Amino acid sequence: MDKKEIVRQIEAYKDIACLKFRLKDRTERFTDLLFLTLFDQETAVAENLQRLEADFDELVDLACWKTDKPCRAIWNGYLQQLPEILQKLNLDAKAIWECDPASLSLHEVYMAYPGFYAIAIYRLAHELHLKGFPLVPRLMTEYAHRRTGVDINPGAQIGKSFFIDHATGVVIGETAIIKDNVKVYQGVTLGALYVAKDLQQTKRHPTIEDNVTIYANATILGGDTVVGANSIIGGNAWLTESVPPNSTVFHTPEIKIKTKEHAG
Repeated sequence: MDKKEIVRQIEAYKDIACLKFRLKDRTERFTDLLFLTLFDQETAVAENLQRLEADFDELVDLACWKTDKPCRAIWNGYLQQLPEILQKLNLDAKAIWECDPASLSLHEVYMAYPGFYAIAIYRLAHELHLKGFPLVPRLMTEYAHRRTGVDINPGAQIGKSFFIDHATGVVIGETAIIKDNVKVYQGVTLGALYVAKDLQQTKRHPTIEDNVTIYANATILGGDTVVGANSIIGGNAWLTESVPPNSTVFHTPEIKIKTKEHAG
Protein backbone atom coordinates (compact mmCIF):
# COMPACT_ATOMS: atom_id res chain seq x y z
CA MET A 1 0.00 0.00 0.00
CA ASP A 2 1.57 3.27 -1.12
CA LYS A 3 1.56 6.52 0.83
CA LYS A 4 -1.33 8.04 -1.15
CA GLU A 5 -3.53 5.05 -0.37
CA ILE A 6 -2.63 5.23 3.32
CA VAL A 7 -3.60 8.91 3.36
CA ARG A 8 -6.85 8.17 1.52
CA GLN A 9 -7.84 5.47 4.00
CA ILE A 10 -6.99 7.57 7.06
CA GLU A 11 -9.03 10.46 5.70
CA ALA A 12 -11.90 8.10 4.91
CA TYR A 13 -11.93 6.75 8.47
CA LYS A 14 -11.90 10.23 10.01
CA ASP A 15 -15.67 10.18 9.95
CA ILE A 16 -16.58 12.33 13.00
CA ALA A 17 -17.65 15.65 11.57
CA CYS A 18 -16.38 18.86 13.18
CA LEU A 19 -13.99 17.04 15.55
CA LYS A 20 -11.35 19.72 16.07
CA PHE A 21 -8.96 19.17 18.97
CA ARG A 22 -8.11 22.85 18.79
CA LEU A 23 -11.34 23.32 20.77
CA LYS A 24 -9.75 21.58 23.76
CA ASP A 25 -6.72 23.85 23.72
CA ARG A 26 -8.84 26.99 23.33
CA THR A 27 -11.14 25.91 26.16
CA GLU A 28 -8.19 25.48 28.50
CA ARG A 29 -6.87 28.92 27.57
CA PHE A 30 -10.33 30.43 28.17
CA THR A 31 -10.58 28.64 31.53
CA ASP A 32 -7.18 29.91 32.72
CA LEU A 33 -7.96 33.49 31.76
CA LEU A 34 -11.41 33.33 33.35
CA PHE A 35 -9.96 32.04 36.63
CA LEU A 36 -7.29 34.77 36.73
CA THR A 37 -9.80 37.48 35.86
CA LEU A 38 -11.96 36.54 38.83
CA PHE A 39 -9.20 36.05 41.42
CA ASP A 40 -5.85 37.56 40.47
CA GLN A 41 -5.40 41.17 41.65
CA GLU A 42 -2.89 41.82 38.85
CA THR A 43 -5.27 40.71 36.10
CA ALA A 44 -7.38 43.64 34.88
CA VAL A 45 -11.08 42.80 34.89
CA ALA A 46 -12.41 45.15 32.17
CA GLU A 47 -9.60 44.43 29.74
CA ASN A 48 -9.78 40.68 30.23
CA LEU A 49 -13.55 40.51 29.90
CA GLN A 50 -13.04 41.81 26.37
CA ARG A 51 -10.43 39.13 25.71
CA LEU A 52 -12.73 36.49 27.20
CA GLU A 53 -15.55 37.57 24.93
CA ALA A 54 -13.27 37.19 21.90
CA ASP A 55 -12.12 33.78 23.13
CA PHE A 56 -15.76 32.76 23.70
CA ASP A 57 -16.60 33.74 20.12
CA GLU A 58 -13.89 31.34 18.97
CA LEU A 59 -15.34 28.59 21.17
CA VAL A 60 -18.73 29.25 19.56
CA ASP A 61 -17.24 28.80 16.11
CA LEU A 62 -15.58 25.53 17.12
CA ALA A 63 -18.26 23.99 19.36
CA CYS A 64 -21.66 25.08 18.09
CA TRP A 65 -22.32 22.73 15.22
CA LYS A 66 -26.10 23.13 15.29
CA THR A 67 -27.10 26.41 13.70
CA ASP A 68 -30.50 26.44 15.42
CA LYS A 69 -28.87 26.99 18.84
CA PRO A 70 -28.12 30.67 19.58
CA CYS A 71 -24.67 30.07 21.07
CA ARG A 72 -23.48 33.64 20.55
CA ALA A 73 -26.31 34.98 22.69
CA ILE A 74 -25.09 32.94 25.68
CA TRP A 75 -22.12 35.17 26.53
CA ASN A 76 -24.07 38.23 27.71
CA GLY A 77 -26.20 36.15 30.07
CA TYR A 78 -23.14 34.31 31.35
CA LEU A 79 -21.34 37.59 31.94
CA GLN A 80 -24.25 38.78 34.10
CA GLN A 81 -23.84 35.69 36.31
CA LEU A 82 -20.09 35.99 36.96
CA PRO A 83 -20.45 38.21 40.09
CA GLU A 84 -22.84 35.70 41.67
CA ILE A 85 -20.53 32.80 40.78
CA LEU A 86 -17.63 34.66 42.36
CA GLN A 87 -19.64 35.24 45.54
CA LYS A 88 -20.34 31.50 45.78
CA LEU A 89 -16.68 30.69 45.26
CA ASN A 90 -15.65 33.09 47.99
CA LEU A 91 -18.01 31.19 50.32
CA ASP A 92 -16.39 27.92 49.24
CA ALA A 93 -12.93 29.30 49.98
CA LYS A 94 -14.05 30.56 53.37
CA ALA A 95 -15.55 27.14 54.20
CA ILE A 96 -12.25 25.46 53.37
CA TRP A 97 -10.28 27.96 55.45
CA GLU A 98 -12.59 27.61 58.45
CA CYS A 99 -12.83 23.81 58.35
CA ASP A 100 -9.22 22.85 57.67
CA PRO A 101 -6.84 23.43 60.60
CA ALA A 102 -3.90 23.09 58.20
CA SER A 103 -5.02 26.15 56.25
CA LEU A 104 -3.01 29.20 57.25
CA SER A 105 -4.86 31.84 55.20
CA LEU A 106 -7.45 32.44 52.53
CA HIS A 107 -4.58 33.26 50.16
CA GLU A 108 -3.37 29.69 50.59
CA VAL A 109 -6.80 28.29 49.79
CA TYR A 110 -7.14 30.25 46.55
CA MET A 111 -3.61 29.50 45.37
CA ALA A 112 -2.74 26.05 46.70
CA TYR A 113 -5.86 23.99 47.32
CA PRO A 114 -6.77 21.65 44.45
CA GLY A 115 -10.24 21.15 45.92
CA PHE A 116 -10.96 24.86 45.62
CA TYR A 117 -9.68 24.99 42.04
CA ALA A 118 -11.85 22.02 41.06
CA ILE A 119 -14.92 23.63 42.65
CA ALA A 120 -14.17 26.94 40.92
CA ILE A 121 -13.95 25.43 37.46
CA TYR A 122 -17.04 23.32 38.13
CA ARG A 123 -19.10 26.41 39.08
CA LEU A 124 -17.89 28.32 36.02
CA ALA A 125 -18.68 25.36 33.76
CA HIS A 126 -22.02 24.54 35.39
CA GLU A 127 -23.69 27.77 34.26
CA LEU A 128 -22.61 27.16 30.66
CA HIS A 129 -23.93 23.61 30.97
CA LEU A 130 -27.32 24.91 32.14
CA LYS A 131 -27.47 27.17 29.10
CA GLY A 132 -26.96 24.20 26.80
CA PHE A 133 -23.56 25.27 25.50
CA PRO A 134 -22.13 22.11 23.90
CA LEU A 135 -18.98 20.27 25.00
CA VAL A 136 -17.07 23.26 26.43
CA PRO A 137 -18.35 22.84 30.05
CA ARG A 138 -17.24 19.19 29.96
CA LEU A 139 -13.83 20.17 28.62
CA MET A 140 -13.49 22.77 31.40
CA THR A 141 -14.18 20.30 34.19
CA GLU A 142 -12.00 17.66 32.54
CA TYR A 143 -9.17 20.22 32.48
CA ALA A 144 -9.64 20.68 36.24
CA HIS A 145 -9.81 16.89 36.63
CA ARG A 146 -6.45 16.51 34.91
CA ARG A 147 -4.89 19.19 37.10
CA THR A 148 -6.38 18.18 40.46
CA GLY A 149 -7.57 14.57 40.33
CA VAL A 150 -11.13 15.74 41.09
CA ASP A 151 -13.81 14.71 38.57
CA ILE A 152 -16.96 16.84 38.89
CA ASN A 153 -19.42 16.58 36.03
CA PRO A 154 -20.68 20.08 35.09
CA GLY A 155 -24.26 18.83 35.32
CA ALA A 156 -24.06 18.18 39.08
CA GLN A 157 -25.94 20.58 41.37
CA ILE A 158 -23.84 21.86 44.28
CA GLY A 159 -25.03 24.27 46.95
CA LYS A 160 -23.22 26.91 48.98
CA SER A 161 -20.03 26.56 51.07
CA PHE A 162 -18.79 23.29 49.58
CA PHE A 163 -15.54 21.86 50.96
CA ILE A 164 -13.36 19.21 49.31
CA ASP A 165 -10.32 18.36 51.44
CA HIS A 166 -7.16 16.85 49.92
CA ALA A 167 -9.24 16.45 46.76
CA THR A 168 -7.52 13.60 44.93
CA GLY A 169 -9.80 10.87 43.62
CA VAL A 170 -13.16 12.57 44.27
CA VAL A 171 -15.84 11.70 41.68
CA ILE A 172 -19.19 13.53 41.51
CA GLY A 173 -21.58 12.33 38.82
CA GLU A 174 -23.76 14.31 36.45
CA THR A 175 -27.07 14.05 38.32
CA ALA A 176 -25.71 14.30 41.86
CA ILE A 177 -27.32 16.92 44.10
CA ILE A 178 -25.23 18.35 46.93
CA LYS A 179 -26.89 20.90 49.19
CA ASP A 180 -25.32 23.52 51.50
CA ASN A 181 -22.35 23.20 53.86
CA VAL A 182 -21.25 19.74 52.73
CA LYS A 183 -17.72 18.46 53.41
CA VAL A 184 -16.13 15.76 51.26
CA TYR A 185 -12.73 14.13 51.68
CA GLN A 186 -10.39 12.42 49.24
CA GLY A 187 -11.48 9.37 47.32
CA VAL A 188 -15.22 9.91 47.76
CA THR A 189 -17.46 8.70 44.92
CA LEU A 190 -21.00 9.94 44.34
CA GLY A 191 -21.84 7.60 41.52
CA ALA A 192 -24.44 5.57 39.67
CA LEU A 193 -25.58 2.17 40.89
CA TYR A 194 -25.31 0.88 37.35
CA VAL A 195 -24.90 2.46 33.94
CA ALA A 196 -26.74 2.09 30.65
CA LYS A 197 -27.16 4.53 27.78
CA ASP A 198 -30.95 4.56 28.07
CA LEU A 199 -30.60 6.05 31.57
CA GLN A 200 -29.16 9.30 30.20
CA GLN A 201 -32.21 11.35 31.24
CA THR A 202 -32.59 9.54 34.59
CA LYS A 203 -31.31 10.70 37.98
CA ARG A 204 -28.51 8.19 38.53
CA HIS A 205 -26.47 9.77 41.32
CA PRO A 206 -27.22 10.43 45.01
CA THR A 207 -28.57 13.46 46.84
CA ILE A 208 -26.53 14.81 49.77
CA GLU A 209 -28.50 17.11 52.07
CA ASP A 210 -27.28 20.05 54.20
CA ASN A 211 -24.37 19.82 56.64
CA VAL A 212 -23.26 16.30 55.69
CA THR A 213 -19.65 15.16 56.12
CA ILE A 214 -18.36 12.31 53.93
CA TYR A 215 -14.96 10.91 54.92
CA ALA A 216 -12.25 9.42 52.74
CA ASN A 217 -12.99 6.69 50.20
CA ALA A 218 -16.70 6.44 50.99
CA THR A 219 -18.82 5.32 48.02
CA ILE A 220 -22.45 6.45 47.71
CA LEU A 221 -24.37 5.15 44.72
CA GLY A 222 -27.79 5.48 43.13
CA GLY A 223 -30.22 8.18 42.08
CA ASP A 224 -32.72 7.27 44.79
CA THR A 225 -30.09 7.35 47.55
CA VAL A 226 -30.47 10.33 49.88
CA VAL A 227 -28.07 11.12 52.71
CA GLY A 228 -30.11 13.03 55.28
CA ALA A 229 -29.04 16.36 56.71
CA ASN A 230 -26.40 16.53 59.45
CA SER A 231 -25.24 12.97 58.81
CA ILE A 232 -21.67 11.65 58.94
CA ILE A 233 -20.52 9.00 56.48
CA GLY A 234 -17.36 7.33 57.69
CA GLY A 235 -14.32 6.38 55.64
CA ASN A 236 -14.63 3.37 53.29
CA ALA A 237 -18.39 3.13 53.83
CA TRP A 238 -20.47 1.73 50.94
CA LEU A 239 -23.99 3.11 50.60
CA THR A 240 -26.68 2.16 48.09
CA GLU A 241 -29.68 3.03 50.27
CA SER A 242 -30.86 6.26 51.88
CA VAL A 243 -30.04 7.17 55.46
CA PRO A 244 -32.19 9.48 57.60
CA PRO A 245 -31.05 12.86 58.92
CA ASN A 246 -28.56 12.91 61.82
CA SER A 247 -27.22 9.43 60.99
CA THR A 248 -23.70 8.10 61.42
CA VAL A 249 -22.66 5.43 58.94
CA PHE A 250 -19.33 3.69 59.32
CA HIS A 251 -17.35 0.76 58.01
CA THR A 252 -16.40 -1.81 60.64
CA PRO A 253 -13.04 -3.42 59.82
CA GLU A 254 -12.41 -7.08 60.54
CA ILE A 255 -9.31 -7.38 62.73
CA LYS A 256 -7.37 -10.61 63.11
CA ILE A 257 -4.41 -10.88 65.45
CA LYS A 258 -1.59 -13.25 64.65
CA THR A 259 -0.83 -15.91 67.19
CA LYS A 260 2.74 -17.05 67.75
CA GLU A 261 2.20 -20.38 66.04
CA HIS A 262 0.97 -18.60 62.89
CA ALA A 263 3.56 -15.84 63.00
CA GLY A 264 6.32 -15.58 60.48
